[in-house]
Amino acid sequence: MERNKLLHPSLTLLLLLFLPTDASVSGKPQYLVLVPSLLHTGTPEKGCLLLSHLNETVTVSASLESLRENRSLFTNIPAEKDLFNCVSFTVPRSSSHEEVMFLTVQVKGATQEFKKRTTVLVKNEESLAFVQTDKPIYKPEQTVMFRVVLLDENFHPLNKLIPLVYVEDPKGNRIMQWQHLQVENGLKQLSFPLSSEPFQGSYKVVVQQESGETAEHPFTVEEFVLPKFEVQVRTPQIITILEKAVNVSVCGLYTYGKPVPGHVTISICRKYSNPSTCFGGESQAICEKFSGELNSQGCFSQSVETKVFQMKRQEFEMKLEVEAKIKEEGTEVELTGKGSTEITRTITKLSFVKVDSYVRRGIPFFGQVRLVDGKGVPVPKKVIFITANEAKYESNATTDEHGLVQFSINTTEIMGTSLTIRVKHKDHSPCYGYQWVSEEHEEAYHTANLVFSQSKSFVHLEPVPQELPCGQTQTVQAHYVLNGQILRELKELVFYYLIMSKGGIVRAGTHTLPVEQGDMKGSFSLSFPVEADLAPIARLLIYAILPDGEVVGDSAKYEVENCLPNKVGLHFNPAQGLPGSHAHLQVTASPKSLCGLRAVDQSVLLLKPEAELSPTTVYNLLPVKDLNSFPESLNQQEEDNEDCISQHNVYINGIMYSPVSNTNEKDVYSFLQDMGLRVFTNTKIHKPKICSPLPLYEMQTSRRLLASPALAEMDRGGHALMNMVRISEPLATETVRKYFPETWIWELVPVNDSGVAEIEVTIPDTITEWKAGALCLASDIGLGLSPTASLQAFQPFFVELTMPYSVIRGEGFTLKATVFNYLPKCIRVSVHLMDSPAFLAVPEEKEEKAHCICGNGRQTVSWAVTPKSLEKVNFTVTAEALSSQELCGTEAAMVPEYGRKDTIIKSLLVEPEGLEKEVTFNSLLCPSDAGASEQLSLKLPPNVVEDSARAFFSVLGDLLGSAMRNTQNLLQMPYGCGEQNMVLFAPNIYVLDYLNETQQLTAEIKSKAIRYLNTGYQRQLLYKHYDGSYSTFGEHYGRSEGNTWLTAFVMKTFAQARTYIFIDETHITEALTWLSKSRRTMAVSGVLGHCSTMPLRVEWTMK
Repeated sequence: MERNKLLHPSLTLLLLLFLPTDASVSGKPQYLVLVPSLLHTGTPEKGCLLLSHLNETVTVSASLESLRENRSLFTNIPAEKDLFNCVSFTVPRSSSHEEVMFLTVQVKGATQEFKKRTTVLVKNEESLAFVQTDKPIYKPEQTVMFRVVLLDENFHPLNKLIPLVYVEDPKGNRIMQWQHLQVENGLKQLSFPLSSEPFQGSYKVVVQQESGETAEHPFTVEEFVLPKFEVQVRTPQIITILEKAVNVSVCGLYTYGKPVPGHVTISICRKYSNPSTCFGGESQAICEKFSGELNSQGCFSQSVETKVFQMKRQEFEMKLEVEAKIKEEGTEVELTGKGSTEITRTITKLSFVKVDSYVRRGIPFFGQVRLVDGKGVPVPKKVIFITANEAKYESNATTDEHGLVQFSINTTEIMGTSLTIRVKHKDHSPCYGYQWVSEEHEEAYHTANLVFSQSKSFVHLEPVPQELPCGQTQTVQAHYVLNGQILRELKELVFYYLIMSKGGIVRAGTHTLPVEQGDMKGSFSLSFPVEADLAPIARLLIYAILPDGEVVGDSAKYEVENCLPNKVGLHFNPAQGLPGSHAHLQVTASPKSLCGLRAVDQSVLLLKPEAELSPTTVYNLLPVKDLNSFPESLNQQEEDNEDCISQHNVYINGIMYSPVSNTNEKDVYSFLQDMGLRVFTNTKIHKPKICSPLPLYEMQTSRRLLASPALAEMDRGGHALMNMVRISEPLATETVRKYFPETWIWELVPVNDSGVAEIEVTIPDTITEWKAGALCLASDIGLGLSPTASLQAFQPFFVELTMPYSVIRGEGFTLKATVFNYLPKCIRVSVHLMDSPAFLAVPEEKEEKAHCICGNGRQTVSWAVTPKSLEKVNFTVTAEALSSQELCGTEAAMVPEYGRKDTIIKSLLVEPEGLEKEVTFNSLLCPSDAGASEQLSLKLPPNVVEDSARAFFSVLGDLLGSAMRNTQNLLQMPYGCGEQNMVLFAPNIYVLDYLNETQQLTAEIKSKAIRYLNTGYQRQLLYKHYDGSYSTFGEHYGRSEGNTWLTAFVMKTFAQARTYIFIDETHITEALTWLSKSRRTMAVSGVLGHCSTMPLRVEWTMK
């Protein structure tokens, strides 16, 4: 939420209060103005004014000053009576990103004037940017889709220009970029295709803003096969050195929630702190290994004795590492899961869970401690000992069922300026050995400084230990002790409070306390709603001005749940469906929100877990989450020397006594400083302190700093779920599954005026669980993120294929088809692989006509397959439940009413076993009336790959007919080594130039050519050397030097390609630099490096 929605300081007040006054109470006018020491431009800020004991009408003004300009924040706010007023103002955007300025506050009346100036830091508001990809990992040739989200510091969407967005590959090459992107409603969707052979590894999307700030988001490119199941390793998070055994549990679960049958192997190791490679495995770690079969729930458990791990030895790491491997029954697919358990020497541990931060004489000091064991479990019915020497306090108490003990310390007789509380349960072990780890019982210490008050009047906010949840009202108790003599005949005393978050004042209020005769002691409560504007950290300040001008106050810090203002919900109906069936997806958000939806196969997240986009990650983007002091660039000491007392020594009986300032005691000014508030006041907020003149050099330096141009020039740069009716559909007896996306949903959806959007979707054919989320933006409310919604795509009878990512043509592999039966009864199933001329398949076992599979069972059928054709080869496998009188075990086989036949079609990449070579023959015929003929020899080379030869011919009646009429056919997808790639890359540019000049360039041809150019560009970077040169095979294959012919051709061609695609200028300049440095060597030898492709040299010569 915004810090406020108040637009004009003289018209809009957060709070206006005319204070009660008493005619019998007299005093001079008192002023107290609070302003954050860090102000952001372009966004509303607040300053709180408190004026009391006014005897005439006054006006309040505030202005910012620098060497560049003066800016008025608010002017001539009138006050006839006492008032408390939080004023909204907006600082205009500055030409510099960050600047230290002088803030002047003036209170002026007919007969009196108060004016004070101090420094504040003014910063231009920063844009928050982050990137979301459709998935965390991609295969070659897939399209990377991502969103750029741009917000202000209140999480509201921005309409703003982003100077640059680019993508870097693992070697730091910029392979794609977008310039001057106009973002509308805070969101921009982009995409780009990967080449067929990109660098594998970690890529990143980089968003560069006008301020120079960048946001990065990583993704991975690999050749992979999605895992079908997850290996879950469950171990205790922590154990102590006294534990006799540790329990380890391993479970295998398919992505659709069913247990995995198979064999598990588990290894538990404790590694040496300084392992050696010279003495074998026993010098690396102590390990225990065991194995077994998974049970019907897909799990296996084992209790392991810890004595083998020598828990009390010092030379080992203080953790156990567990690795589990599950080999799936039938397919022999093996996946790994890992876990770890921390080993601690701590047997018991004490900690303060609720304790006062400061001590106030006269108010009891409250505290609460908790005793837990080494695992963090509360320990009941144990005695703990509490001591506080400064208060002469000693006590013991027994923990309750939650391990808690409460205590209260009388503070009236405290000696000194601080109070230290020590809490212990047991003494430490007396045993010690440098090679051994001894048990430990951790004690707890807490030191609280005293708060100074000249009248011994105090107010104290009771601590709240837990995080404040959003959407609830929080109540805080305020305790007070007031000196009756100071209050005299005052009838009411007003306490003021304000709340700060993200560095700004967001709430304010008052509490009026009736004054009674004599000293007063008691408490009252303050309540405030907890919303997103208080997150992630809220600071509460409470204060009151006594009749003599003394200010009493306290502050407290609260952790707040990281909630977002736009409440977003996402819901599938039904939550489970058949592949290919329809489902409804409902989004609820603030009206007129724009929502970006994403649904990904859970297998992708198992393969590559990603950092979840959550409110916490968004809050971590904030430049200021908590203003807990003055910014470093401000002069910290400029107010500290106010109202100091001159030092006067006292001489008594031959001894000189010198007064000393008490640096430990807290005063009201330090509470304000802790909240980052600048204060303008004539009240008493400082404790007495001795004036200590600065050395001459420091005084001059300080004065120069405040007056220096350098200071001014500082520049560092509607939630309601609707009832939905499930649409009944006729259930198919046969299912054909061939659509297996990794990202199912990736689209933008607007929410209507009622705050609801409904989409009908078709469930893909993958048997899995889909994980979906929504990111919504509303211009008036801001950002919202939905919890993860799940949809399980499942059918009780289906077949799955197990195959590699790719194979080489002619090389055999094993294709496995596993039939799953999750029906309550047995079925008799036939499994058939459809024949195809693209491959040869031979059953690995004697082929059976039918297999009997009972409930929760499976059957795997294998074929030895040899691919015979290239590119994508489809494999079609059908599993059909047969009607049969033959018994399955002891019962008759059932036939499902629906889904009795499941067909799955999956493709496999078949790669060639050689390199493609093309030869062109040209003939010129001059026919007579009788005609003309010529024979061409299509003799193939002896090492040609079988069945790979192809021939094409065309006859045209003019010399230039082929080039002029079929220019677009000259476009080719670049591939091969560094030279071959460029031979195919360059003509695409020339074809585009020609078609463009002759006005024959269509959108379809241009799109095809640009796709080829992007692919060729990404591929050519594979052959770049660290020095900027290029060679046939690049550094990856051990070639040590670049080739001048190829490097010069790449440089020239890249420069020409800039007209059509993004080319990183770095590649051109680095190539030019390398060629320049290589001139001396070239003058001697003529050429550097090896270039084997003659067409490349011809191409270079012609152009």
